[in-house]
Amino acid sequence: MEDPKSPLPSSRVLDGTMIRGRIKARHEDFFVEELPLYQPTGEGEHLYLFIQKRGMPHTELVRVLRQHFRVPENAIGFAGMKDKLAVTRQQVSIHLPSSEPESLEIFDKRVEVLWATRHNNKLRRGHLSGNRFAIRLRDADPLKAPFVMKCLRELERTGIPNYYGVQRFGYRRNTHRLGLLVVCREWDALVAELLGSRGSSFPERQRAARELVDEGKYQESLPLWTRNEFAERVVLKALASGATSEQAVRSISKYTVTFWVSALQSAIFNRVLDLRVDEKRLNKVEAGDVAMRHDSRRQFIVQDDAVKDPEFLKGVEEFQISATGPMWGKHMLMPYGQARQAEVDALSYVGVTADEMERCSFNPRGTRRPLRIGIDNIEVDSGVDEEGGYIRMAFDLPRGSYATVVMREFIDNIDAAEEEATESS
Repeated sequence: MEDPKSPLPSSRVLDGTMIRGRIKARHEDFFVEELPLYQPTGEGEHLYLFIQKRGMPHTELVRVLRQHFRVPENAIGFAGMKDKLAVTRQQVSIHLPSSEPESLEIFDKRVEVLWATRHNNKLRRGHLSGNRFAIRLRDADPLKAPFVMKCLRELERTGIPNYYGVQRFGYRRNTHRLGLLVVCREWDALVAELLGSRGSSFPERQRAARELVDEGKYQESLPLWTRNEFAERVVLKALASGATSEQAVRSISKYTVTFWVSALQSAIFNRVLDLRVDEKRLNKVEAGDVAMRHDSRRQFIVQDDAVKDPEFLKGVEEFQISATGPMWGKHMLMPYGQARQAEVDALSYVGVTADEMERCSFNPRGTRRPLRIGIDNIEVDSGVDEEGGYIRMAFDLPRGSYATVVMREFIDNIDAAEEEATESS
């Protein structure tokens, strides 16, 4: 098994001048509000909450809700995961069929319930139409606001590469590596990558804890990990009690391990998309592609005669139809020809085979993701506040898409700024 290469985007659509700036200097500088797919009816077994969280990762939010409402993890539903280093608003659902909660005031002050009502079904992944972002770019010249607007308008016209952003791959940028080790069933190597000092880079504050793990001193290492390092602590406790590496990994919540595998899927997708952007084929739909209609999200294999049909070509030009890339799994629709070969090559690039992906017990069913997305409701302004000058931009993106992917088209250090913000949190 080879180590996967960098999972981060490497190509851009826009050419020319770029600016520098810093994001997430404060949580309030990065605001995200979920745009719901439907409104709850007011009746049903599921309590719907519209919550605001500040500076909290999704996994911790789930844990806080589980403890507060005294329900198992699978009783909690959500449409999408929101950024940690941000102020975010989203709906969640809690399965409470026969009781009302004693209180809606969450014990963790980082979480606030803005409203509550009921609905007849659990909120599930993808049950949102998109997200509204409002972002303040620091350490940037406020006079560059017209340039930012020009870039966003150009992206509105051309479409945006629908990359998975830097935050998809964790604060160590290694969730895809963990996913690869799960898929290849290399449990000892996975524990070493998660907890040891010889794998991916890690914050210096973790060095002593990781070196103790290298020495097999699991019990001594345990108190040195923070409460937010939940998966690490779970594995350490299992190892200290005599569990094997596989048993220790399987003691982590299935949600977390599945997320690692989905990060591997994301790395494969990004590789396919990089090649498409490099070859100036992002806005083309070709024979052999699996395409998607943006309004219905219906997927279909593009046949040779379709690419000669004026109505089909008009749909591509008007952003109604786009080519897709793989979120690899045995139930996804497969392309043929050049498109299929590109996806197989991407598997090889990250060091895994189709068979390994498809037989992994943690692997989702597999689906397709559009290679390009649209951007709507653009706003740009600038100003000065107590933190200094800024450029503020706001826009809507479809579900599952990343604001940092938009900004990396015209901000040349956006990935580094995101990493710096994550490491300093």
